[in-house]
Amino acid sequence: MSEFESCTLVDPSSDLTATFVPSAGMIGTSLSDGGVELLGQRKGVAAYVSEYKTMGIPLLYPWANRLSGKQYRVDGTKVALAPGTGGVHTDAHGAPIHGTLAGDSGWLVTERSASTVTAELDFGSRPELLASFPFPHLLSLAVALGDRTLTVRTTVTATTGAGVPLCFGFHPYLQLPGVSRAQWRIETPTMRARLVDARGIPTGATEPHAQSTELLGEQVFDDGFDEVPAGAAFAVSGGGRRIEVHFDSGYPAAQIFAPATEEVICFEPMAAPTDALRRGGYRMARPGEPGVAQFSIRVR
Repeated sequence: MSEFESCTLVDPSSDLTATFVPSAGMIGTSLSDGGVELLGQRKGVAAYVSEYKTMGIPLLYPWANRLSGKQYRVDGTKVALAPGTGGVHTDAHGAPIHGTLAGDSGWLVTERSASTVTAELDFGSRPELLASFPFPHLLSLAVALGDRTLTVRTTVTATTGAGVPLCFGFHPYLQLPGVSRAQWRIETPTMRARLVDARGIPTGATEPHAQSTELLGEQVFDDGFDEVPAGAAFAVSGGGRRIEVHFDSGYPAAQIFAPATEEVICFEPMAAPTDALRRGGYRMARPGEPGVAQFSIRVR
């Protein structure tokens, strides 16, 4: 990670630290509690930049998860995506996944203190990005660390007369070092499950998901949800430590990801459900009305 300039934040009230790398897509690369790393490092930030291999806390923008096709339409504007250009990449089934900003170097730090950092990306100034998402806007991430809580606030400000679809999300890889995955206890709120096909694309079928507490054990997740209440909390705990992900505002959808091959679990805040950019059901940042969303990670 030494080749990328990073910003390390320090919690003034505890030994929690957090590191973000503006020049690598404003990715969160570390959340450390007294030297214990709570974010899955996977293949590291270099692989994130060069191969789009996610780790830490990546931003998924302008859409999170998969799209069911390579075209979409917004307010009469039809867009065709071209994998391999403009930051568009695909999964094993050829579905465009996780937007276009993975590892993007266009972020500029606008504010910095010992416990905060704010960075902006002028999406509208980048023709290669507008080719895949033709809605000029300013994207801002404000990150703060305090009271054992990491807070990430995203603001999308339209810079022309066109609105901007809000379909983005984040993908925090959480881990509990020293505790077997089988002993991790996970807690999820009341929400609605969106069933998917073998490609991970929603079928349109849904079913209720009641608030639950269970051991992760050998369970594998790659499951989508909507109707997540504002302020809802997800949690993983074990070994005397508890990590909570709070969907403070602007995130009515979620993805839970826990692969069998890794000691990580992800509670992913999403501004809209999977494939919303093609199906609808998202909010818009209108001229003069910025779109704002916030989530936070609390370490107990």
